[in-house]
Amino acid sequence: MDDHNIVIKPLVTEQSMHFAGKYNAYAFQVNRRANKTQVREAVQRLYGVKVVDVRTMNRKGKPRRRGRNIGSTSNWKKAVVVLHEDHHIDLF
Repeated sequence: MDDHNIVIKPLVTEQSMHFAGKYNAYAFQVNRRANKTQVREAVQRLYGVKVVDVRTMNRKGKPRRRGRNIGSTSNWKKAVVVLHEDHHIDLF
């Protein structure tokens, strides 16, 4: 997998922006098969920053209805990446 297949997109939410300002931690949607080492190296290469810690979690898809049809959104993986205090990422 290359770096763009590992890190799918940054998650820009109110909570993730709070963590970015307070803890220097950024959230990303990552490939479900990627491990912490792959996520760390991909973020370092893509954004040119030094990663201190990586936390990952598997998120379960939510049930959805459209009329009589019942389905669910797909499962996905979230990674919270803590950067060195001298580095930051501009997501805007």
